[in-house]
Formats: sequence, C-alpha cells, structure tokens
Amino acid sequence: MKWTLRLLLALCLVVPALGHAQSSNEEEEAGDVSEVDKDRLGPLRERVRPVSGHLFLKKGRFEFSPSATLSLRDAFFSKYIFGGSLTYHPLETLGVGLRLGYALNSVAGAAQICTFTDGTDGNSTRGCKSPTMNELDGQAPGQLKLLAGADVQWAPIYGKLSLLAEKFVSFDLYGIAGASLVQYRGPDLANTDSAVAKSYMTPGGNVGVGARFFFNRWVTLRTEVRDLIYVEKSRTSDNYLRNQLLFELGVSFFFFNGSES
Repeated sequence: MKWTLRLLLALCLVVPALGHAQSSNEEEEAGDVSEVDKDRLGPLRERVRPVSGHLFLKKGRFEFSPSATLSLRDAFFSKYIFGGSLTYHPLETLGVGLRLGYALNSVAGAAQICTFTDGTDGNSTRGCKSPTMNELDGQAPGQLKLLAGADVQWAPIYGKLSLLAEKFVSFDLYGIAGASLVQYRGPDLANTDSAVAKSYMTPGGNVGVGARFFFNRWVTLRTEVRDLIYVEKSRTSDNYLRNQLLFELGVSFFFFNGSES
C-alpha cells in the first residue's frame, strides 16, 4: 500500500514537469510571440490590410482637369467660372501647369443699393434695394470675365484614408502658386458718362492649397481653394488691390506623354 501511494505521488510530480518541458520546447521552436506578431496572426489580419507604397504615381504624366469654380464672400458678384487646366508632373511632388477659365456673374445676395432723401422737415430718409445687373455692370468691383495663368504645384503629402476598415482611398495634398492674367469689367475712365463700362486686362497672382482623391490610376477628384490677387481701376482712385477667394472642384484625367509606354 505504501509503495502504491509513493508511485502515485511520483506520477503527480513528474507529469506537470513533463508538460512544462514540452511547452518550453514548443516556445523555443516557435520563438517568442510578441504583441505585434499576435496582431499579425490574429483575425484582423484579413480585415485590415497593411498600407505601404504609392498606389498612384504622377511622375512623367500629364494631368488634364476640367473644373467649375465658385467665388466666396463676394460683396457684389457671385462668380461661376468654367474652365480647365493642363499640368505636367516632371517629379512625383512637382507639377507645372496652365489654366484657363470663363466667368459668369450674377448679383450677390448681400449686394444693396441705398439712396438718401432729404425731407422738407430737415429729416433724411434712406431706402435700400437689391441692384440689377445693369446697375452694377462696370461700376462695382469684382466683375471677372476671363482668367488665365501659369502655376507651380508642390505636393509633399501622400496618404490613404480608411473607409470602414475595408477599403482605402489614396490622396495627396499640395500647395499652388502662380501668375495670372485677369480680364474684368470696370468704368470707362476716358468717357464722362459714369454709366459706360469697358473690359480691362491686368496681371495678377494666385496662391492656394488643393487635394486629389484617386479613384484609380487614371482618374482623380480634385479640389482647390485659391486667393486671386489683382489690381482694378476705379473713378475715385487710380487703382486698388483686389483679393478674391475661389473654391474649385474638378475631375482630373492622367495620361502618359509620348515617350512613355
């Protein structure tokens, strides 16, 4: 009986030791599994794929982008500019391009014409109304007609957005600066009739920021916010500086130049 008890006690001590030794051998063969490896081998591995590299490349490609532009915070005219741009990308982060646009103007909702009338009792009254396009034509600043320019783009930021942890949308962010040629309507300074207007051409510049969201290797959605800076003439002074904030939305089509396959 004593020998039986001793044998059972020995087996109880040996079996856990053997199990521990076997576990140690498996860990030595498999190596230490870190937290990063656990994530890599876990169930999220198939759901969230690793993100690396540039899915979309611009170097050596032309970008043609028709667009529509809306003026922001304009006191007299709401401008809708339709046009496009053609950009060449000699480097992945650098682009040089030309743009052209034609502007349609409408009277801004905030525009008002106010008149003052002196009464017989010495009191003056004021009346305000929304102006017509004929009343503002050439008399109010900011009436754009044509825009042309040459720009330089610098795109240092490339990234990817996760959509519900299933798909990724590639994008880049860029800055833009360039010279502009602006045609606008203003008063005819050579005519004594203050209601006569004419078109003027003047140089200017623009600076802004933009973003592209890539649908595939050939098509992107493009947005920009730019500040157009130029000088207008008026009857009260020789000229004054204009700043016009513009929001642009376009679709870009990328294609290789003739030397690329």
